[in-house]
Amino acid sequence: MSSKSPEGFAGGIRNNRITWEGCSVLLDINDGDRVLFARLTAGSKIKLGNSNCSLQPLIGCPFGSSFEVEVGKDGPFLSRVNPSTEGNNPGEKGDGLIVEECRDNRAIVDNNTAQNLTSEDIDDMRRKGATGDEIVEALIANSATFDKKTAFSQEKYRVKKQKKYAPRLLMRRPYTRSICEAYFKKHAEKIGFLRVDTLSLLLSLANVTAHSDVLVVDMLDGIISGAVAERLGGTGYVCNTYCGTAPYPISIVRMYNFSDETCKRIVYASLTELQPSCSQTSTATDEIKEQENILPSSSAMDMETMEECCNENTEPVNNVSASPKSGKSIKAGDKAPAEAIKSWKENGFSSLIVAAPDVDVWGIVKELVPLLAYSAPFVVYHQYLQPLASCMHNLQIEKMAIGLQLSEPWLREYQVLPSRTHPHMQMSSSGGYLLSGIRISGESSES
Repeated sequence: MSSKSPEGFAGGIRNNRITWEGCSVLLDINDGDRVLFARLTAGSKIKLGNSNCSLQPLIGCPFGSSFEVEVGKDGPFLSRVNPSTEGNNPGEKGDGLIVEECRDNRAIVDNNTAQNLTSEDIDDMRRKGATGDEIVEALIANSATFDKKTAFSQEKYRVKKQKKYAPRLLMRRPYTRSICEAYFKKHAEKIGFLRVDTLSLLLSLANVTAHSDVLVVDMLDGIISGAVAERLGGTGYVCNTYCGTAPYPISIVRMYNFSDETCKRIVYASLTELQPSCSQTSTATDEIKEQENILPSSSAMDMETMEECCNENTEPVNNVSASPKSGKSIKAGDKAPAEAIKSWKENGFSSLIVAAPDVDVWGIVKELVPLLAYSAPFVVYHQYLQPLASCMHNLQIEKMAIGLQLSEPWLREYQVLPSRTHPHMQMSSSGGYLLSGIRISGESSES
């Protein structure tokens, strides 16, 4: 790798489609069986089956690349593979038409005697340098019942053996959808059980567009801040507000590979600094201060290492700041500039997003809504409906907003395959609730 033009850079400009040393990636193993975040460095490793493989071969490859484990002179390593589109559908033969299935599995008895290949034979093949695909083909050839199975059963058998003996790794780019889906799958509590469709609707109702100044209360480890900053694209500001002595941790933001320009737009300011009169007291301050004692700090989260992550099935790595070798130092979450705070106090924010499931919703919303410009939208997320219903009632009584509505998004994924199209059986029952509205002047809302 040349020092003048490192991989992932062209003419000094980073190519966001290609990985570089120190960037963050989302590793999808065996089509979602394991999902984890990693930082690409020369010393990073991942455990696939019984093999520990270096992540260095992933550096300089396009996002979306697939890899499989191969055995070389120096041991197992990750080798990039080109996925083939041929034969993906086991029911297609010849001219692409579905062949009439004449076989069934009624006469097949699963008594562990159908496989003639022993574990000793498989170990011997590995010692001789056989690839995972070759082992899978040998298992199929030595199965006494494989030819009697239906085409769909044969494919299921092949996929099961492929996951065990020839695991595949898909390198995905971390962005809002992939990050939210990865967390929601196994660690939904870390993002307040916020589902990706709810997050999409939240951003839409908050009218997050370029050059917006968005006020955010993000107690979901930074998923809201990262999603807003991604939409802003280096314009406007994402201002995280808080009460107490320190802002809330936003460790997820460091997984986005944001540029310096975007990181500069993610700032914080205390609620006291943003209020028109600093002498005003917030009724929500004491309640939020209590929650700070139980919230994990970002520095504590950053102590997780790559090796610890790879021992977990889906545990994400938070320490994904850029490598010193890349010349970048990602520092999202600096103090808001004084001139920006002055402008917000005079003109108000363009929108408000509240995701604080551990505090009283109404107590914090009544302090933040007056900080908005007139006719600015706001959205409040909560895992449960009742806190939002109570907040909506109080907003109506205080005549602080119009267009109030409670929303419960519902997303259902379907499997679409020949002769077996149906909704997915295992799905979440709820992805949370949203309260949205538009801020108005209390004096002008008598009508």
